[in-house]
Amino acid sequence: MPLDEIEHPILAKAAEQFADVETKHERIRAVDDQMLFKVKVQRWRGAVWVGDDLPWLVAAGRRKDGSGDDFYAALEADAKAARARYNAVHADGLKTSAYTAHLLPTREDHVRYRAEAAVRFVRRLRAAILALARATLRDGREHAQDFDTFTLGLQVRADEGHETYLAIRITGSVPANLTAVILSNVPGCDKDGWYPEYALPERDLLPAEQAWSNLMDPREAAKVLGGDGT
Repeated sequence: MPLDEIEHPILAKAAEQFADVETKHERIRAVDDQMLFKVKVQRWRGAVWVGDDLPWLVAAGRRKDGSGDDFYAALEADAKAARARYNAVHADGLKTSAYTAHLLPTREDHVRYRAEAAVRFVRRLRAAILALARATLRDGREHAQDFDTFTLGLQVRADEGHETYLAIRITGSVPANLTAVILSNVPGCDKDGWYPEYALPERDLLPAEQAWSNLMDPREAAKVLGGDGT
């Protein structure tokens, strides 16, 4: 299951709490080998480690006041036990009182995060293209949506008795493989039918802008307009 689709109070709270880089956070003082921060919601407690790219929820559990099973008490005990195990097999023992490096994200975690981020982006892109196609099919005008580093625009001309012509423009710097992903997700268009254009139906191209055209299957266009083009 994609991690962003898991519904859990502690995950939602961690995402909310660390969304703003200016927000102050409470450090877990019992852990001195890493900078771990507290996350609290309802009876759930968590530990967040902030890497160079984003925060990671590295451990979580329930609050149990006065019990050794309380999350933060258990985290401290486990960290001290891990330090003892580490020092038992390493000549250069740790000077800290805790050891939590085993909780931090590994290369596999980073690979999974990047892979899932790519999937999330393609889902967002596909939904945006579908919405733009539906809008332009309704009025024949160009409709656009901004992304982080580029803007995507679509315009469809579907005059009665003529083929349905679709133009797509990308403004901004995008790698060639992203252009291919964008074009392959336009509904009702042959993947091998795209041609580069030097102008849009109603205007010339702007600097840092590329445009492509294709014919759109009218049956697929009807599905998009009907709302079942997903």
